[in-house]
Amino acid sequence: MSPVFSHGDLRLYILSLLDEAPRHGYDLMQALTERTGGTYSPSAGTIYPRLAKLEEEGLVTKTVDGRKTVYEITDSGRREVAARSGDLEGIQAGLADSVRLIADEVRGSVRDAMRSLRADLAAASRGEREQTHAAPADDARSRSREQLSRADAAVTEFRGRVRSELRAHVARGGELTASGIDGVEEALRQASEAVARAMRG
Repeated sequence: MSPVFSHGDLRLYILSLLDEAPRHGYDLMQALTERTGGTYSPSAGTIYPRLAKLEEEGLVTKTVDGRKTVYEITDSGRREVAARSGDLEGIQAGLADSVRLIADEVRGSVRDAMRSLRADLAAASRGEREQTHAAPADDARSRSREQLSRADAAVTEFRGRVRSELRAHVARGGELTASGIDGVEEALRQASEAVARAMRG
C-alpha cells in the first residue's frame, strides 16, 4: 500500500518534520522516504512549492547555508503543529501501517521459499533412506554424495530466490526495515531447524 497524503496532510507532515529540526529540501525528501518505508519518494517539484507556500504563510523561514537553503519552523508553525496533533497522529498511524505491510510481504516471500526448500529436502531424505536399505555401503555413500549435490543446488536456488526478492523490493523503492529483517532472520532460523529435522528422518 503506497501512502497517499490527502489534501493538507503533506503540508502538515513537512511542518512536523521541521518542528523536529531545521532541514534543507533534500533532507526533507529523504526523511519522507524513510518515514514511509520507501513507499513514497517525493520529488523536488513536490517539496519546494510547499515550502515556498509555508514561508509565504509565515510558518517557516529559510536561510542560506553555503549552497544549501535551510528551512526552520516559526512559532506560528509550531502552534499549527500543536493544534493539529490529532491529525498528525492519524497520518503517522497510516504510514506505520504501510511499513508493516512491506515487512509482511518480505516475510511472506521468505516463508514461501522455505516451504518449497523443506519439501525438496524431505523428499531427498526419504529417497536416500529407501535406497540405502537395499544397497551396499559403497553404493549408499555414492548415492549420498549425489543427493548432497542435489541439496546444495536446492540451497543455492533458495538463496538466489531470497536475494532476488529482497533486491527487487529495494529496487522498487522499498525500504528494508529492522523489523522486516528480524522476521527474515527468524524465518531462516526456522528453515534451518526444519532441514535438521528432515535429515534426522
